[in-house]
Amino acid sequence: MGKYFIITYGCQMNEHESEKIAGTFEALGYERGESVEDADIVAFNTCCVRENAERHAYGNIGALKPIKKARPNMIIAVGGCMTQQPGAAEKLRSTFPFVDIVFGTQNLSELGEMVKRRIETNKRVVDIVENNAIAEGQPAVRNSFPNAWVNVMYGCNNFCTYCIVPYVRGRERSRSCDNIVEEVRQLVGEGYKEITLLGQNVNSYGKDLPEKVDFADLLQEVCKIDGKFRLRFISNHPKDFNEKVVKVMAENPKICKCVHLPVQAGSDRILKLMNRQYTAEQYIEKLDMLHKIIPDCAVTSDIMIGFPTETEEDFQDTLKVVERANYISAFTFVYSRRSGTVADRMEGHISDEVKKDRIVRLVDLQNRINREQSKKYEGKTIEILCEDYDEKRDLYLGRDEYGKMGYCKSDENLLGKFVNIKINDCSGISLFGDIVSIE
Repeated sequence: MGKYFIITYGCQMNEHESEKIAGTFEALGYERGESVEDADIVAFNTCCVRENAERHAYGNIGALKPIKKARPNMIIAVGGCMTQQPGAAEKLRSTFPFVDIVFGTQNLSELGEMVKRRIETNKRVVDIVENNAIAEGQPAVRNSFPNAWVNVMYGCNNFCTYCIVPYVRGRERSRSCDNIVEEVRQLVGEGYKEITLLGQNVNSYGKDLPEKVDFADLLQEVCKIDGKFRLRFISNHPKDFNEKVVKVMAENPKICKCVHLPVQAGSDRILKLMNRQYTAEQYIEKLDMLHKIIPDCAVTSDIMIGFPTETEEDFQDTLKVVERANYISAFTFVYSRRSGTVADRMEGHISDEVKKDRIVRLVDLQNRINREQSKKYEGKTIEILCEDYDEKRDLYLGRDEYGKMGYCKSDENLLGKFVNIKINDCSGISLFGDIVSIE
C-alpha cells in the first residue's frame, strides 16, 4: 500500500506508542519510509507537556501543506497528547484542513480502522474519546533494540498544578500483572536485554485492580523470568515511593540500581503550590531510606525552575536539595505555562530573564556534580549494554546499570551485548574505556 513515516514528540510513553502506530501501519500493509517526502501516510504523535513541543508540532504539520497539495492522496494523521486537549481537535480541523485523521491518546487502538475509513470514504476522520479501557495485544514495531518499553499503567491521578497529563491521558488504569509479565517474557525471548516499565506514576500500580497486587509484587514477578536482562522503571512519585519497592530492588540483581525520583523543586512553599504532596525534608528522607538499603543506588531527577512566585530564596532551596541528593543526572527545565492547568491561572509568573539566569546556574551545578561522579569511574571496570554505534567516533556506546554512558572501540559488532570495559578517561558525563570481556 505504500510507505509510512512517524514524527514523535515527548516522553518514552510517546516513543513506545509510536512503535504501536508503526505496528498498526505495517499490519495494514505499509512499510517504513525514510522521510516525509516519500511517505504515503504520515503520523504526528504529539506532546503538550511543554509549549515548545506543541509549537514545533503545529509548525511541522503546517509545513506539509505544499507536499499534500502536490500529492493529495497522502494521508496525514495527528494524534497524541496535544489532540486530547479541549478544543484541540477543532483547532486542527479549522487550521489544517489538509489533515485527514485526528485521534486521541485513548483510542490509539482504533487507528487502523480510521485509516481504512479515510481511504474508503475519502472523508476526514476526527475521533477523540475518553475511554478508560485498556487495549491489549496491539502490534508494535520496536526500533529501540536492545531496549524495550513496556506499559504497566496509563493515566495519572495526582494533578500537579503545572501538569496537563491527567487531563489528556485520563485517570490511572493498570494493566494486569499476567499480561505485563507475559509481554516481558516474550521480549526477553526475542533477545531484548533491557526492559523499562512505563507509567506516569508506577508506584500507584495495582490500586485499581481487583486482585491484590502492587508495584513491588509486579517487579518480583518480572524478575522470575529466565535469562539475563536488566529491568528499569519510570517514573516514581516521591509521595508513593516506598521501602517495599526498594527491598525488592535490593533482592533482585536484574533490577538496575538506579531510581528516577523527580523532586521538581526544593522549596516547601513551591512544592505546596505545585501540589506535589511532600516536603523537601520528606523527599530527602526517601533518599536516605533508599541509600540505607542500597548504599550505591544512583538517583536521577526532574527539576523545574521558574514556577509562579518562585523567589531567589526558593531557588536556593532547590540548589541545596540538588547538592544533597547528588544526582547522577537530572533533567532540568523551565516552567512552561499550560492552558487548563491551575498554575496557568496563578499570579506572579516569573520573567524570562530571571528564568534564564536560574536555569544556567542550576545546570552549572548539576554539570559539576556529573563531572565529580564521572571522575570516580577512572580505573574501574564496568559492565555496559551496547545499544548504539557512533560512526563519527568509531565507538560503541551503552549505559551501565547506574545510567552512565560508556564508550569503547571494537572491530566486532557489539550491539545488544553486555561488555565489560575498563575506564581510562572521563569527559563530563561520558566514560571511555577498553574492552575487558564480552558476554
